[in-house]
Amino acid sequence: MGVDLGGTNIQSGVIDPTGRIIGRDKRKTDADAGPDTVIERLIGSVRAACKDAGIEPGELSALGVGAPGPVDAGAGVVIEAVNLCWVNLPLASIMRERLGVPVGLSNDANAGLVAEHRLGAARGAEHALGVWVGTGVGGALVIDGKLHTGAHHTAGEIGHVLTDPWAPPGSRSLEHACSRTAIVERLRRLIRANHASALTEITGGRLHKIKSRHLLEAYTSGDTLVVEVIDDAAYRLGVAIAGFVTMLSLECVVLGGGLTEALGELLVATVRRGVQNAAFPDVCRSVRVIESALGDDAGILGAALLGADRAALG
Repeated sequence: MGVDLGGTNIQSGVIDPTGRIIGRDKRKTDADAGPDTVIERLIGSVRAACKDAGIEPGELSALGVGAPGPVDAGAGVVIEAVNLCWVNLPLASIMRERLGVPVGLSNDANAGLVAEHRLGAARGAEHALGVWVGTGVGGALVIDGKLHTGAHHTAGEIGHVLTDPWAPPGSRSLEHACSRTAIVERLRRLIRANHASALTEITGGRLHKIKSRHLLEAYTSGDTLVVEVIDDAAYRLGVAIAGFVTMLSLECVVLGGGLTEALGELLVATVRRGVQNAAFPDVCRSVRVIESALGDDAGILGAALLGADRAALG
Protein backbone atom coordinates (compact mmCIF):
# COMPACT_ATOMS: atom_id res chain seq x y z
CA MET A 1 0.00 0.00 0.00
CA GLY A 2 1.02 3.56 -0.64
CA VAL A 3 -0.22 6.56 1.36
CA ASP A 4 0.22 10.10 0.10
CA LEU A 5 -0.02 12.36 3.14
CA GLY A 6 -0.50 15.99 2.16
CA GLY A 7 -1.23 19.15 4.05
CA THR A 8 -4.80 19.07 2.73
CA ASN A 9 -5.64 15.46 1.81
CA ILE A 10 -4.67 11.89 2.65
CA GLN A 11 -4.81 9.45 -0.27
CA SER A 12 -4.27 5.72 0.15
CA GLY A 13 -4.11 2.90 -2.36
CA VAL A 14 -3.67 -0.87 -2.24
CA ILE A 15 -1.38 -2.02 -5.06
CA ASP A 16 -1.59 -5.53 -6.55
CA PRO A 17 1.49 -7.40 -7.89
CA THR A 18 0.90 -5.99 -11.40
CA GLY A 19 1.06 -2.40 -10.13
CA ARG A 20 -2.69 -1.81 -10.36
CA ILE A 21 -4.48 0.15 -7.61
CA ILE A 22 -7.28 -2.14 -6.41
CA GLY A 23 -8.50 -0.26 -3.34
CA ARG A 24 -8.58 3.44 -2.51
CA ASP A 25 -9.44 5.98 0.14
CA LYS A 26 -9.27 9.77 0.15
CA ARG A 27 -10.05 12.06 3.06
CA LYS A 28 -9.11 15.43 4.50
CA THR A 29 -5.93 15.59 6.57
CA ASP A 30 -7.49 17.92 9.17
CA ALA A 31 -4.03 19.19 10.09
CA ASP A 32 -5.33 21.94 12.35
CA ALA A 33 -6.72 19.33 14.75
CA GLY A 34 -3.20 18.26 15.75
CA PRO A 35 -0.81 15.31 15.25
CA ASP A 36 -2.91 12.69 17.07
CA THR A 37 -5.93 13.41 14.89
CA VAL A 38 -3.87 13.26 11.69
CA ILE A 39 -2.39 9.90 12.72
CA GLU A 40 -5.86 8.53 13.48
CA ARG A 41 -7.02 9.71 10.06
CA LEU A 42 -3.98 8.03 8.48
CA ILE A 43 -4.81 4.75 10.20
CA GLY A 44 -8.44 5.10 9.19
CA SER A 45 -7.49 5.75 5.56
CA VAL A 46 -5.30 2.62 5.45
CA ARG A 47 -8.09 0.49 6.87
CA ALA A 48 -10.67 1.98 4.48
CA ALA A 49 -8.49 1.37 1.41
CA CYS A 50 -7.93 -2.23 2.55
CA LYS A 51 -11.69 -2.68 2.97
CA ASP A 52 -12.21 -1.28 -0.54
CA ALA A 53 -9.72 -3.86 -1.85
CA GLY A 54 -11.36 -6.70 0.10
CA ILE A 55 -8.35 -7.44 2.31
CA GLU A 56 -7.25 -6.97 5.91
CA PRO A 57 -4.35 -4.60 6.76
CA GLY A 58 -2.34 -7.59 8.04
CA GLU A 59 -2.31 -9.03 4.50
CA LEU A 60 -0.22 -6.12 3.21
CA SER A 61 3.36 -7.07 2.36
CA ALA A 62 4.50 -3.48 2.95
CA LEU A 63 3.11 -0.03 3.66
CA GLY A 64 4.79 3.11 2.35
CA VAL A 65 3.91 6.60 3.58
CA GLY A 66 4.97 9.75 1.79
CA ALA A 67 4.97 12.66 4.26
CA PRO A 68 5.44 16.38 3.58
CA GLY A 69 8.80 17.83 4.61
CA PRO A 70 12.27 16.39 5.23
CA VAL A 71 12.23 12.73 6.25
CA ASP A 72 14.92 10.44 7.66
CA ALA A 73 13.82 7.31 5.80
CA GLY A 74 16.29 5.05 7.59
CA ALA A 75 15.05 6.07 11.03
CA GLY A 76 11.42 6.37 9.91
CA VAL A 77 11.18 9.91 11.30
CA VAL A 78 9.50 13.00 9.90
CA ILE A 79 12.14 15.63 10.69
CA GLU A 80 9.84 18.60 10.16
CA ALA A 81 6.51 18.97 8.40
CA VAL A 82 5.60 22.64 8.53
CA ASN A 83 2.09 22.09 7.11
CA LEU A 84 1.34 19.59 9.90
CA CYS A 85 3.34 21.24 12.72
CA TRP A 86 5.34 18.02 13.18
CA VAL A 87 8.92 17.90 14.46
CA ASN A 88 10.93 14.65 14.79
CA LEU A 89 7.84 12.45 14.68
CA PRO A 90 8.63 8.68 14.52
CA LEU A 91 5.76 8.03 12.14
CA ALA A 92 7.00 4.69 10.76
CA SER A 93 7.18 3.02 14.17
CA ILE A 94 3.78 4.45 15.18
CA MET A 95 2.14 3.07 12.02
CA ARG A 96 3.95 -0.27 12.34
CA GLU A 97 2.80 -0.76 15.93
CA ARG A 98 -0.79 0.15 15.08
CA LEU A 99 -1.10 -1.93 11.90
CA GLY A 100 1.38 -4.78 12.37
CA VAL A 101 2.96 -4.47 8.89
CA PRO A 102 6.38 -3.30 7.64
CA VAL A 103 6.31 0.48 7.14
CA GLY A 104 8.64 2.56 4.99
CA LEU A 105 8.61 6.35 5.33
CA SER A 106 9.58 8.81 2.60
CA ASN A 107 9.13 12.42 1.67
CA ASP A 108 5.97 12.87 -0.40
CA ALA A 109 7.74 14.68 -3.23
CA ASN A 110 10.42 11.98 -3.32
CA ALA A 111 7.68 9.38 -3.59
CA GLY A 112 6.05 11.24 -6.46
CA LEU A 113 9.27 11.57 -8.41
CA VAL A 114 10.21 7.91 -7.84
CA ALA A 115 6.88 6.91 -9.38
CA GLU A 116 7.34 9.26 -12.33
CA HIS A 117 10.93 8.06 -12.82
CA ARG A 118 10.10 4.35 -12.71
CA LEU A 119 6.65 4.42 -14.30
CA GLY A 120 5.80 7.83 -15.72
CA ALA A 121 6.93 11.09 -17.30
CA ALA A 122 10.59 10.96 -16.18
CA ARG A 123 11.18 7.34 -17.15
CA GLY A 124 14.71 6.95 -18.51
CA ALA A 125 15.96 10.33 -17.28
CA GLU A 126 19.32 10.27 -15.50
CA HIS A 127 18.99 13.75 -13.98
CA ALA A 128 15.51 15.00 -13.08
CA LEU A 129 13.74 17.38 -10.73
CA GLY A 130 10.17 16.87 -9.52
CA VAL A 131 8.21 19.91 -8.34
CA TRP A 132 4.81 19.44 -6.67
CA VAL A 133 2.64 22.55 -6.35
CA GLY A 134 -0.22 22.31 -3.90
CA THR A 135 -0.67 23.31 -0.26
CA GLY A 136 3.10 23.94 -0.38
CA VAL A 137 5.84 23.50 -2.96
CA GLY A 138 7.65 20.16 -2.69
CA GLY A 139 10.69 19.05 -4.63
CA ALA A 140 12.73 15.92 -5.29
CA LEU A 141 15.84 14.99 -7.23
CA VAL A 142 17.02 12.03 -9.28
CA ILE A 143 20.77 12.18 -9.93
CA ASP A 144 22.61 9.55 -11.97
CA GLY A 145 19.36 7.61 -12.24
CA LYS A 146 18.80 7.33 -8.47
CA LEU A 147 16.77 9.23 -5.90
CA HIS A 148 19.12 11.73 -4.24
CA THR A 149 18.25 12.91 -0.73
CA GLY A 150 21.62 14.28 0.43
CA ALA A 151 23.45 14.31 3.76
CA HIS A 152 20.58 15.88 5.70
CA HIS A 153 17.63 14.36 3.76
CA THR A 154 16.65 17.75 2.24
CA ALA A 155 17.90 17.48 -1.36
CA GLY A 156 15.34 18.82 -3.80
CA GLU A 157 13.38 20.82 -1.18
CA ILE A 158 13.13 23.90 -3.38
CA GLY A 159 9.98 25.21 -1.69
CA HIS A 160 11.93 26.33 1.36
CA VAL A 161 14.68 28.09 -0.59
CA LEU A 162 14.57 31.83 0.16
CA THR A 163 13.79 33.93 -2.89
CA ASP A 164 13.42 37.26 -1.05
CA PRO A 165 15.26 37.13 2.30
CA TRP A 166 14.46 40.79 3.05
CA ALA A 167 10.70 40.36 2.73
CA PRO A 168 8.56 40.18 5.89
CA PRO A 169 8.43 36.80 7.67
CA GLY A 170 6.08 34.42 5.90
CA SER A 171 6.86 35.99 2.50
CA ARG A 172 10.45 34.95 1.88
CA SER A 173 10.49 31.48 0.34
CA LEU A 174 9.47 30.00 -2.98
CA GLU A 175 6.61 28.23 -1.19
CA HIS A 176 5.42 31.56 0.17
CA ALA A 177 5.25 32.93 -3.39
CA CYS A 178 4.23 30.03 -5.63
CA SER A 179 2.13 27.47 -3.76
CA ARG A 180 -1.61 27.19 -4.23
CA THR A 181 -1.96 28.45 -0.66
CA ALA A 182 0.06 31.57 -1.50
CA ILE A 183 -1.86 32.19 -4.71
CA VAL A 184 -5.21 31.91 -2.94
CA GLU A 185 -4.12 34.16 -0.07
CA ARG A 186 -2.88 36.79 -2.54
CA LEU A 187 -6.14 36.67 -4.48
CA ARG A 188 -8.22 37.02 -1.31
CA ARG A 189 -6.20 40.03 -0.25
CA LEU A 190 -6.51 41.72 -3.63
CA ILE A 191 -10.24 41.03 -3.96
CA ARG A 192 -10.84 42.44 -0.48
CA ALA A 193 -8.84 45.50 -1.57
CA ASN A 194 -11.51 46.09 -4.24
CA HIS A 195 -9.88 44.32 -7.21
CA ALA A 196 -12.64 42.77 -9.31
CA SER A 197 -12.64 39.02 -9.87
CA ALA A 198 -15.11 36.36 -10.97
CA LEU A 199 -14.00 34.33 -7.93
CA THR A 200 -16.45 36.29 -5.80
CA GLU A 201 -19.34 34.97 -7.88
CA ILE A 202 -17.83 31.52 -8.50
CA THR A 203 -17.44 30.89 -4.77
CA GLY A 204 -20.70 32.57 -3.82
CA GLY A 205 -18.73 35.13 -1.85
CA ARG A 206 -17.03 32.43 0.24
CA LEU A 207 -13.48 33.52 -0.50
CA HIS A 208 -12.19 31.36 2.36
CA LYS A 209 -13.32 28.33 0.31
CA ILE A 210 -11.38 28.95 -2.93
CA LYS A 211 -10.39 25.58 -4.45
CA SER A 212 -8.17 24.65 -7.38
CA ARG A 213 -11.27 24.02 -9.50
CA HIS A 214 -12.43 27.59 -8.84
CA LEU A 215 -9.05 28.90 -9.97
CA LEU A 216 -9.34 26.86 -13.17
CA GLU A 217 -12.83 28.17 -13.89
CA ALA A 218 -11.79 31.78 -13.34
CA TYR A 219 -8.56 31.38 -15.31
CA THR A 220 -10.20 29.79 -18.36
CA SER A 221 -12.91 32.47 -18.33
CA GLY A 222 -10.16 35.08 -18.75
CA ASP A 223 -10.46 36.62 -15.28
CA THR A 224 -7.77 39.31 -15.42
CA LEU A 225 -6.81 39.20 -11.75
CA VAL A 226 -6.63 35.40 -11.53
CA VAL A 227 -4.62 35.14 -14.76
CA GLU A 228 -2.18 37.80 -13.55
CA VAL A 229 -1.64 36.24 -10.12
CA ILE A 230 -1.30 32.64 -11.34
CA ASP A 231 0.96 33.55 -14.27
CA ASP A 232 3.17 35.62 -11.98
CA ALA A 233 3.53 32.72 -9.52
CA ALA A 234 4.15 30.19 -12.31
CA TYR A 235 6.79 32.36 -13.98
CA ARG A 236 8.55 32.98 -10.66
CA LEU A 237 8.56 29.23 -10.07
CA GLY A 238 10.06 28.67 -13.52
CA VAL A 239 12.83 31.20 -12.92
CA ALA A 240 13.69 29.50 -9.61
CA ILE A 241 13.70 26.08 -11.27
CA ALA A 242 16.04 27.43 -13.95
CA GLY A 243 18.72 27.97 -11.30
CA PHE A 244 18.53 24.31 -10.32
CA VAL A 245 18.58 23.26 -13.98
CA THR A 246 21.79 25.22 -14.48
CA MET A 247 23.41 24.16 -11.20
CA LEU A 248 22.62 20.44 -11.57
CA SER A 249 22.54 20.19 -15.38
CA LEU A 250 19.12 18.60 -15.36
CA GLU A 251 17.49 17.07 -18.44
CA CYS A 252 13.93 16.83 -17.15
CA VAL A 253 11.58 18.68 -14.79
CA VAL A 254 8.27 17.05 -13.86
CA LEU A 255 5.50 19.25 -12.47
CA GLY A 256 2.78 17.71 -10.32
CA GLY A 257 0.60 18.43 -7.32
CA GLY A 258 -2.99 19.55 -6.93
CA LEU A 259 -2.66 22.94 -8.64
CA THR A 260 -0.75 21.46 -11.58
CA GLU A 261 -3.32 18.73 -11.98
CA ALA A 262 -6.15 21.28 -11.99
CA LEU A 263 -4.58 23.77 -14.42
CA GLY A 264 -2.46 21.39 -16.50
CA GLU A 265 -0.67 22.95 -19.46
CA LEU A 266 -2.03 26.40 -18.54
CA LEU A 267 0.36 26.35 -15.57
CA VAL A 268 3.10 24.17 -17.07
CA ALA A 269 3.55 26.38 -20.15
CA THR A 270 4.21 29.48 -18.03
CA VAL A 271 6.63 27.62 -15.76
CA ARG A 272 8.38 26.31 -18.88
CA ARG A 273 8.72 29.83 -20.27
CA GLY A 274 10.29 30.98 -17.00
CA VAL A 275 12.77 28.09 -17.10
CA GLN A 276 13.70 28.64 -20.74
CA ASN A 277 14.16 32.39 -20.29
CA ALA A 278 16.39 32.08 -17.22
CA ALA A 279 18.41 28.86 -17.62
CA PHE A 280 22.10 29.26 -18.54
CA PRO A 281 23.81 28.47 -20.83
CA ASP A 282 21.61 28.01 -23.90
CA VAL A 283 22.03 24.23 -23.87
CA CYS A 284 20.24 24.09 -20.50
CA ARG A 285 17.19 25.71 -22.05
CA SER A 286 16.50 22.46 -23.85
CA VAL A 287 15.42 20.89 -20.53
CA ARG A 288 12.07 19.11 -20.77
CA VAL A 289 9.47 20.74 -18.50
CA ILE A 290 6.50 18.38 -18.46
CA GLU A 291 3.39 17.55 -16.50
CA SER A 292 3.18 14.47 -14.30
CA ALA A 293 1.95 11.43 -16.23
CA LEU A 294 0.55 9.72 -13.13
CA GLY A 295 -1.33 12.66 -11.66
CA ASP A 296 -2.86 12.08 -8.26
CA ASP A 297 -1.59 8.48 -8.24
CA ALA A 298 2.09 9.43 -8.33
CA GLY A 299 2.37 9.88 -4.57
CA ILE A 300 0.47 6.66 -3.83
CA LEU A 301 2.50 4.56 -6.27
CA GLY A 302 5.83 6.08 -5.27
CA ALA A 303 5.16 5.63 -1.56
CA ALA A 304 4.26 1.98 -2.22
CA LEU A 305 7.44 1.44 -4.26
CA LEU A 306 9.65 3.00 -1.59
CA GLY A 307 7.78 1.12 1.15
CA ALA A 308 8.47 -2.14 -0.68
CA ASP A 309 12.14 -1.15 -1.07
CA ARG A 310 12.40 -0.48 2.67
CA ALA A 311 10.64 -3.77 3.56
CA ALA A 312 13.08 -5.68 1.32
CA LEU A 313 15.97 -4.28 3.40
CA GLY A 314 14.43 -5.83 6.52
